Amino acid sequence: MRIGLVAAEPSGDVLGAGLIKAIKEQVPEARFEGIGGAEMIAEGMESWVPLEKLSVMGLVEVIRHLPELLSIRRRVAERWKQNPPDLFIGIDAPDFNLSLERQLREAGIPVAHYVCPTVWAWRSHRIKKIRAAADLVLTIFPFEKPFLEQHQVRAEYVGHPLAQDYPLHPNPNTAREQLGIEPEVPVLAVLPGSRGTEVKALARPFLQAAMQCKEHIPGLRVVTPLASEKTENLFAQQTAEFTPELNVQTVRGDTRTVLTAADVVLVASGTATFEALLCKKPMVVGYKLHWITYHLLTTFGMLKIDRVAMANLLADEKLAPEYIQDQCEPGTIVPALLELFQNQEKTARIAERYQQIHQSLIMNTNEQAATAALALLERK
Repeated sequence: MRIGLVAAEPSGDVLGAGLIKAIKEQVPEARFEGIGGAEMIAEGMESWVPLEKLSVMGLVEVIRHLPELLSIRRRVAERWKQNPPDLFIGIDAPDFNLSLERQLREAGIPVAHYVCPTVWAWRSHRIKKIRAAADLVLTIFPFEKPFLEQHQVRAEYVGHPLAQDYPLHPNPNTAREQLGIEPEVPVLAVLPGSRGTEVKALARPFLQAAMQCKEHIPGLRVVTPLASEKTENLFAQQTAEFTPELNVQTVRGDTRTVLTAADVVLVASGTATFEALLCKKPMVVGYKLHWITYHLLTTFGMLKIDRVAMANLLADEKLAPEYIQDQCEPGTIVPALLELFQNQEKTARIAERYQQIHQSLIMNTNEQAATAALALLERK
């Protein structure tokens, strides 16, 4: 059995690796090919293109890379049309994958899309593309399945694999020991995103906010996990330019340990807000898009929700303050961070709510996703 997969960013790479492992347990002879990162490759996937080539966020940002992205998609589609896999699973990355999925589905290849596009939040017109592209959508949050089914899209809720992977009761002292941080030291985790474009946009305001917090909180340690050597270099450049006097401890890739060790988290909107929730950490969320992208979103009413962080969406309340675009500056971020450091009653309530959410999301996700995807073969 040959299974094609395409992931486009680190979070998708993690999902893909878990899915590959679960499929191999059910179909040991299965082979995997397409586009993936280090995690998927480690599980035995043959990746044709570096995952980083696809990891681009935003409307305007994509335009600069569009010729290369279209070329990659065209080559991958032709390769699979000429030598069809038994099944294709697109992992997130809807702007890249939905068009590819439609072409493969029209060629008679069973198609699953893993992770529901955020059509419930913005660009709701994409529901038509999803309906045309995928035989099945595997959703990782419970509210997505009924939404899709209302729009005649077949869906299966499989839970989020991180919910099962993260402990319900994290141990900050063990995490701090791994990072060489004393138990009583106040710790701020700064997460400016996994993409280069995010680090370029967010490192300056995040670092400046951390610097100002350090002036109010004696002995504050600032720790930042970074996804790759590229983002490490970008972050180091931004630190040297904007806060050369700030001592930041950087860690390659180990986001969970950093979040577990932290007292408070300053984080880019995205998967990391969900990870901070799973670690039961109070957080402040920030994000900056290219100004044209943001203008298009706001001018044409493309954003359908009043909160963007997944932690807030799952809580159904804004437990994590959100500062987007021009608001994402030290002047607004710092007071919110200081309140979380100082108001222990509030942070205890947040941690309790996050634990309730975490408990409700625990499922055997990888196995359920693998079973649902493989069932497409039986129907075909």
